[in-house]
Amino acid sequence: MRICVAILILAVAVAVVPGTASAQKWYEKAVKKVEGRFTPAAARPGQTVTFTLTIELNDGYHTYPTVQPDKQAAGMTNLVKFPAPGAVVFVGDTIDPKDYLAKEEPDLGIKELRYNVGTVTYTRKAVVSPRAAPGATTVKLANFSLSVCDKTNCFPAKTIPIEAALKVLDGAPVEVEKAYAGEVAKALGK
Repeated sequence: MRICVAILILAVAVAVVPGTASAQKWYEKAVKKVEGRFTPAAARPGQTVTFTLTIELNDGYHTYPTVQPDKQAAGMTNLVKFPAPGAVVFVGDTIDPKDYLAKEEPDLGIKELRYNVGTVTYTRKAVVSPRAAPGATTVKLANFSLSVCDKTNCFPAKTIPIEAALKVLDGAPVEVEKAYAGEVAKALGK
């Protein structure tokens, strides 16, 4: 009898806990596509490439930048965590979409809440490691946590695995751009 009661309690708890399968159905309704890619898709060691993370949302849904200018809105962001140096060294900062909308949320003390609709693109520069071996490689983000809302609800953030293919071209490394040389040297322990 105790086992039956325990199973019943567990079943009810799982049914109401956010983050379970039923609570994540918003993702299928809200998101058309999430994709990571490098441009150019083939580069020599030392060359700078651009990593692009693109999210395509369905109508009626919005998401957020990685940084909000209003400190009261700091929790309304997406988390993009880049991997440790490997085939590429990520440099500079993540660039949030420039085509954002903004609104005030006086009940929350927010004067400017930035949000994005439609196709949302984040970018960050990366340098192909001067030590990278030639050939195809895949770079996986350490974490991408997507926050999405509709006009009345914000859903539990969803962690989405993101990876992007890159072909490291054969040949001697090119000189790292001066703007990123210090970051690359530090990342590689030089």
